[in-house]
Amino acid sequence: MQQEGTLHAPRHPQVTPSRSGDLFNPACPTRLLLDRVGSKWTTMAVLSLASVQGELRFTELKRQMAGISQKMLAQTLKSLERDGLVARRVATTTPPRVHYRLTDLGTSLVPPLLALREWAEQNMRQVQDNANAFDAVAPREGL
Repeated sequence: MQQEGTLHAPRHPQVTPSRSGDLFNPACPTRLLLDRVGSKWTTMAVLSLASVQGELRFTELKRQMAGISQKMLAQTLKSLERDGLVARRVATTTPPRVHYRLTDLGTSLVPPLLALREWAEQNMRQVQDNANAFDAVAPREGL
């Protein structure tokens, strides 16, 4: 039974625009979106595209994103395109050249990602020190 104010989208969990999501519910749309935009490859792709004016070709993105496989980059870009964060353009050349750019929605994701990156850079040493201290004690405690 559909609650008032709840929208149903094909293959998507219920979305209730008037309420905040429940991140503890595995079917929560907010949680699912955060899972997608919070991946390292999504973050790298969005920030790579944000670093240029205009478009980047697939091969340029792959070069910038050290360690990503061609398959993973293709999957990441397809997901970003599906979510409306990235636009794809295929040039009618032989072979075809595929270009990507951020949409307005994708561009709106850049400031939060940059803030998270800044937080990580400011706190990485403390986090690493904490992890080292924990690891030094954990074997003795049987953890």
